[in-house]
Amino acid sequence: MGTETDWAYRVFEPHGSEGWRPYGDAERWHGAITAPDSAEGAKLAIGRIVGDLMTEWESIGLHHAMHVRVFLWHDEEDSTEEPDFIVEVRPRSDFDAA
Repeated sequence: MGTETDWAYRVFEPHGSEGWRPYGDAERWHGAITAPDSAEGAKLAIGRIVGDLMTEWESIGLHHAMHVRVFLWHDEEDSTEEPDFIVEVRPRSDFDAA
């Protein structure tokens, strides 16, 4: 208990019938986040990634927000078929109307 680990992540966007491709600047939207080695640590890592996405979308205009998937692996990236966690972010299409 109390140990930390690196959580590898990558963000993907839909790419029609071809499935998913890396989102935006591929170098920016993949990497590792150090957090507790627990389910809580995974939640913290995902929360930070989604927070960074929201910050980017707010800075360029919320109409640019899009459906993405965040893949998270314990320790190091494996493959898109075997992530430990997948979180889908589906922004409302009427952000600017609110």
